[in-house]
Amino acid sequence: MELTIQDIQKIIPHRYPFLLVDKILECGEDYIVGIKNVTFNEPFFQGHFPGIPIMPGVMIVEAMAQVSGILFLKILNDQKKRLVYFAGIDKARFRKPVRPGDQLRMELKLLRLRQSSYKMRGTAYVDGEVVAEAELLLVSEVIEE
Repeated sequence: MELTIQDIQKIIPHRYPFLLVDKILECGEDYIVGIKNVTFNEPFFQGHFPGIPIMPGVMIVEAMAQVSGILFLKILNDQKKRLVYFAGIDKARFRKPVRPGDQLRMELKLLRLRQSSYKMRGTAYVDGEVVAEAELLLVSEVIEE
């Protein structure tokens, strides 16, 4: 199943300048693959770093979390309005810099699912090379009945 940016905006509440997912390429029962097209217009490039733009590692991890949030909300499919947010990050490693013009491919696999929390293993790639990886713990809460 492929999701466009319009589909994504119907699932998660993030918006510019903090929406860091442009497309979902695949979404299975326990995995998801998303894309972030990194452009020079990203607001974080103004200060990270002037003249040498590198996507901050924390933004790569946030992009992976947004992709995993889409999977979690699709798994729950309980028609309640929910918010998904970080509860923990483990084993984060940043292997190569991500720069304007790169396409970040994020592949996430479900490790553990509970009623209101889940753990994912994520790997981010640019041109087939690993640029970052982490285990993400996320929680969900109902914000509207």
